[in-house]
Amino acid sequence: MAKTYKIAVIPGDGTGPEVIREGRKVLSALADKYGFKIDFIEYDLGGERYLKTGETLPDTVLEELRTVDAIYLGAIGHPDVKPGILEQGILLKLRFSLDQYINLRPVKLYPGVWTPLKDKGPEDIDFVVVRENTEGLYCGSGGFLKKGTKDEVAVQESINTRKGVERCIRYAFEFTKKRNKRKTLTLCGKTNVLTYAFDLWERTFHEVGQEYPEIKREYAHVDATCMWMVKNPEWFDVIVTDNMFGDIITDLGAIIQGGMGIAAGGNINPDEGGVSMFEPIGGSAPKYTGKNVINPLAAICAGGMMLDYLGEKDAAESLERSVMKVTAEKLKSLSAGRMGYSTTEVGDLVVEFLE
Repeated sequence: MAKTYKIAVIPGDGTGPEVIREGRKVLSALADKYGFKIDFIEYDLGGERYLKTGETLPDTVLEELRTVDAIYLGAIGHPDVKPGILEQGILLKLRFSLDQYINLRPVKLYPGVWTPLKDKGPEDIDFVVVRENTEGLYCGSGGFLKKGTKDEVAVQESINTRKGVERCIRYAFEFTKKRNKRKTLTLCGKTNVLTYAFDLWERTFHEVGQEYPEIKREYAHVDATCMWMVKNPEWFDVIVTDNMFGDIITDLGAIIQGGMGIAAGGNINPDEGGVSMFEPIGGSAPKYTGKNVINPLAAICAGGMMLDYLGEKDAAESLERSVMKVTAEKLKSLSAGRMGYSTTEVGDLVVEFLE
């Protein structure tokens, strides 16, 4: 009997529904080809719902999302909603409530895709960033004193627990082992300035690393990591880091792999029964809404990550090979309106090239 996956779909704002439409098209084609089923359940979370009802993520919806196999997200962000409301009310609430403590970001340059790095090609840019996703500076711990006066004080605290740090680092070692490429895990931090938080990170990194003698351990300050990502990206295999540094270096990674149009990510709860969420890392791009010109490949690749997470590895590999064929043979650019094809046509090409 064919296995059925229950997938919550949050198309979101702006061009989110357009790219998710193409992702669903590819996922459905793969389900037919590889003999499994997908039950898509759509939720209207995002800016439009907030503007109509004042709701971001109702607790009743959150409870429903705890029961699905995975979440497929388009984009969150609306020009008529103050920045921070949707991000905190939907994205961060999902990550924290569902304990999606790993943010997984492959940084891979596909054939035919332009990179701003001179003399670098697909053989040089192929690494993964494992970012701690529920602690650090993004916990929301802190506050104001004398707000609005000339003596105002703002405090934002970075919270790092042994449990949170260790489970992230352990996941990174396991991922490096499973990836089985250069077998090198690099801790990205700032031990010379953030002496408390990254003392914990560094000690835990080496303690857990004793259990993985086959994995080479390296360390780089975050500023050095940024420099080497530009100068020698081929040095990296897997990078593990905290929430804020991970947020920064993954955007740099997106640019060196060709831009937001190809960059996909996962918010992972690796524990048994955990619910993970997969998304293109770019924004909602409201100026392109409804024009059928936005690049859907990042959303399609996020769907591939979701298939791999669900255990449908053959389907996930087929999807990636198809995307690589599209980038190598068809697209003129990854930029919206300059691909040489519409959003719909790019989705059709990926389906056509599925092996």
